[in-house]
Amino acid sequence: MKKLSKLQILKWTLTLSSMEFFGPALRDSDISHLQNPDWPGHAKVHMMWFIAYLAYTGFIQIYLIWFRKDKDYPLILGWQLANICAFWSAVVLAPFYGGAVIDGKYHVEIFGINENIVAFTILSSLWLFSLYIYKTLPKSEK
Repeated sequence: MKKLSKLQILKWTLTLSSMEFFGPALRDSDISHLQNPDWPGHAKVHMMWFIAYLAYTGFIQIYLIWFRKDKDYPLILGWQLANICAFWSAVVLAPFYGGAVIDGKYHVEIFGINENIVAFTILSSLWLFSLYIYKTLPKSEK
């Protein structure tokens, strides 16, 4: 079996961490958010906008990682970091705007921890590993 190069590992870890952009399309387009009858129509427009933006961003990430001839790994890493930081900011600032990570009705727990926290801890770790791999690549592969 052929050993993966650092560049291949980077592409795969970036691909896995780009899955962060598809989560809301899968989890938030149902009654918990987008189709919630208690939400005003304008809030639903913003939710759909957010879901579509993230999904398109995910597709662009995949394109940049696998199909674009001239790779721009700092752009890919920076774009993913912006989303990760946005999520953790929303969590940390939730008490100030009346937000809640745990609703008890729609989200599940994994080993007693909210699914969003588990998912973004994994995604954040993958991103850090991707950054490490990128930083240790030979200049000729960057």
